[in-house]
Amino acid sequence: MSDPSVFACLVIADESEEFPDALIYAGLLCKGTGWRLVMLRVIEPPDPAPWASITEEMRRQAQDAAESLTQRFAAEVWAECGVTAEPVLREGDLKPELRKVLEQDASIKLVVLASAAGPGGPGPLVTQLGKREGLGPRPVPVLVVPGALSREEIRKLALSAGLTGANPAAT
Repeated sequence: MSDPSVFACLVIADESEEFPDALIYAGLLCKGTGWRLVMLRVIEPPDPAPWASITEEMRRQAQDAAESLTQRFAAEVWAECGVTAEPVLREGDLKPELRKVLEQDASIKLVVLASAAGPGGPGPLVTQLGKREGLGPRPVPVLVVPGALSREEIRKLALSAGLTGANPAAT
C-alpha cells in the first residue's frame, strides 16, 4: 500500500467532541517529523431496507457525508498545521476496519486518539484499548491526548515531540 520506510501516524476521524484534539496533535507531530498523516473514517453499513435501491441510496449518502467530513478535517489540519491528511474511507465496524488498515499499511507506526473529558469516561475505543492486547497482530503504539488539555497545551506537547522524534529512514 504505502512505502514502509516513510513513517505514518493514523487518526480516526469521527464527529466526537475530542477528535479535533487528536487531529491537531497528530498534524503537528507529522509536521515536525516529516511523517505522513493518515485519517481513517469508517462508515457503518446501513441497515438493510426492504428495497435494494433504498439501501444503496443510504450507502451513497453515508459515503458522501464521510467524504465531506474528511475534507473538512483535512482543510482544518492543513490550515492549522500545514500538513496534508490522507483520507482512508472504509465501510464496516470500526475495530475490524482499523485492524485491516494497520495490517495493510506497515508504514503506520503510531495511532493518535483523544480521550473525552468528563464523567462519561474516555470514550469507547480508548476504553477498549485498555482492556485488550492492542489493535491487532502488529504492535502499534497508541498515544491518547487527554481531553482536559487546552489547544495551546496540545500544540506545545506535539511540537516538542515532533522536534525530537525524527524518522530514522530519513537520516
